[in-house]
Amino acid sequence: MKTLLIQVGKTVNKHFIAGINDYVERINHYMPFEVVTIPELKNTKSLTEEQQKQAEGELILKQLQPSDTVVLLDEHGKEYRSVEFARWLEQKRNTARRLIFIIGGPYGFSKEVYARANEQVSLSKMTFSHQMIRLTFTEQVYRACTIIKGEPYHHE
Repeated sequence: MKTLLIQVGKTVNKHFIAGINDYVERINHYMPFEVVTIPELKNTKSLTEEQQKQAEGELILKQLQPSDTVVLLDEHGKEYRSVEFARWLEQKRNTARRLIFIIGGPYGFSKEVYARANEQVSLSKMTFSHQMIRLTFTEQVYRACTIIKGEPYHHE
């Protein structure tokens, strides 16, 4: 199974970039994992929030294949403890051809992206910047991989 993280806009903080790259490299020891960045929209001041979500949504949907299992990282999604997330990820690895996680733009997702999604996952009830959630998410995927393998990274 190939796993992708699709994100809208580049990560700009050099510390986050270093951390994300480190976790992506670690994850790739366990499973194929790739980050795909959709460029931020230009001239967004002339767009409403809805128009911006719509335009980003079209770019997101172009990245997807019909057979993909699509999981939105969304504040209204299901929350998991790390061990539960590891079990969930292991089950997905056994059933999905391509598992796609998506972090949307600043205003969230269009109705069409929500309609295409198979599931929604929330990493916290708290709000984090899109930059920070990328680091948090890649760390949690790495943690899940080590839990699945029974390695000592995670402590109960």
